[in-house]
Order: sequence, then structure tokens, then C-alpha cells
Amino acid sequence: MITINDIKKKKKNNERIVALTAYDYLTGYLVDSCGIDIVLVGDSLGMVIKGENDTLNVTLEEMIYHAKIVRKGVKNSFLVVDLPFGSFHITAEDTIRNCIRIIKETGANGVKIEGGKKRYELIKKIVDSEIPVMGHIGLTPQSINVFGGYRVQGKSEKRIEELIEDAIFLERAGCFSIVLELVPWEVSKIITEKLNIPTIGIGSGPFCDGQVLVFHDMLGFNPFADFKFLRKYANLSQEIEKGIKNYIKDVKNGDYPSESESFTVGKKLKSFLEEKYGDNTKNK
Repeated sequence: MITINDIKKKKKNNERIVALTAYDYLTGYLVDSCGIDIVLVGDSLGMVIKGENDTLNVTLEEMIYHAKIVRKGVKNSFLVVDLPFGSFHITAEDTIRNCIRIIKETGANGVKIEGGKKRYELIKKIVDSEIPVMGHIGLTPQSINVFGGYRVQGKSEKRIEELIEDAIFLERAGCFSIVLELVPWEVSKIITEKLNIPTIGIGSGPFCDGQVLVFHDMLGFNPFADFKFLRKYANLSQEIEKGIKNYIKDVKNGDYPSESESFTVGKKLKSFLEEKYGDNTKNK
């Protein structure tokens, strides 16, 4: 099983870290069995699973529910769970209580929290409670109303300096890694070189220590995902649509199920049925 020390060592050994999201048992099983380093149960489930426009409506109970079933399929990867909006915008004591619930009820290895320097004291307290924390800066989806949309961050001198400072403070607070989302590659490169902990990029260029993508997006399962940074490694939505249409056609044409896909009573009972019910027992 991959541990927090394994994740930290990968940066020292210049080994790239690979992360993917998962929201259910089978997805967790598949990504884990393929050798993914980090499985993230992200609050992106608000959009991918619930069909919402953002992540803000996701509750702590929903995160715990999905993380519990993902954990059933994840045996080797390091499992991280998002702290949803509202679960840490409260007292430190209540935040720690929420983190403890996630760890105890789901079996997760750590939590992820959005925000930079302003989360410093809070993250320190979570880490002091023996809970590994993954930071998240750049475009933080829970701050979408403040940013005014899903936009690349670090497009001004002031914002670049803020991002670098945020990353340094998150490392000092005790984060074991930091997600950089929608950060220009030049900035993410500087941050990655300054830190001793790994950076995990999403839309932040090739110089991060690792990458994370949403499972449904990178496999083309989500037909609505179309981002500059997204490379689709399959087109499952088209394959699924094709399969469903073929199924509809076969059922309507009477081609499914065939005799080989059906059960039979066997020779002894077949004779009995033919004798008593005649042609009704013959296959069409």
C-alpha cells in the first residue's frame, strides 16, 4: 500500500506522481488495480455525479458516503478525500471533528483543503491531529463566486506572488503535497522548484511533480468536458451511446436474447412440457 512517505519520496527520486478521481466502488477498484498513486474522492462529484453547475452544494455526508464505497475498491493507492465547502469555514475544532469523521468513517489516508496562506493555522491544527493534509491553490472551485468563473490564476504580478507565498505557507503548515489548478506553467515550475513537498497539477503544465485529472473527463465519459488542458484517453460516451443503441435495436428486432443466452429446463422436463403444452414450449 502506498503511504504518505512514498508520496514524499517520489519527489526526491524525481518520480512523477499520478492521481485520478473516483466516486464509486468499481471506479476505485479500476484505478487502484491499474497502479494509480493517489485516488482523490473529489467534491467534483457535485458536477460529475450530481449534475450541478459547481461544487458548492456538496455536503460532508455525501463526501463520506462516496469515500466509503470508493475505499472498498481501493487497496493500494493513497486515498484522499476533499473537505467540501462549509465543512472547514467554521471553527478549528469543528473542522478537525469533520476531518476525524472522514478518516474514521471512510478509511481514507488524508484530506484535501482549498486555500492558501489564510488556511495556515487551520492546517497546522489538522496536521497536529495526526491527519495528513493535501493543499490546493490556484483556481479553487469552492471560491468560484469570488473568482467570477473558472479562470486561469496567476495572470498578474500580484497574483503570482500570492500563489508562491500561498504554496510556501502550505508547506510550512505541514501539507504533504499541494494541488495547483489552472496555474501558468512558468509559475507552477517556480513553485515546484521552491518546495520540498510534491506539487500535483491540473491544468498547470508539465513541471509539476505529478498530475491529477477527473476520471470521467480523461476517459471521455463526460461529454461536456472540453478544457484546453484535458487529454482524453478514450471516448467512453460514444462507446456507451453506441452500445445502448445496439441494445435497443436488438431487443426491438427480437435478436436479444438468443437461445444461447437463455436458460433451458433440460431434456427430461422438456419432454414433459412438450407433451403437456405442445408447441408453446418450442423456441421461436
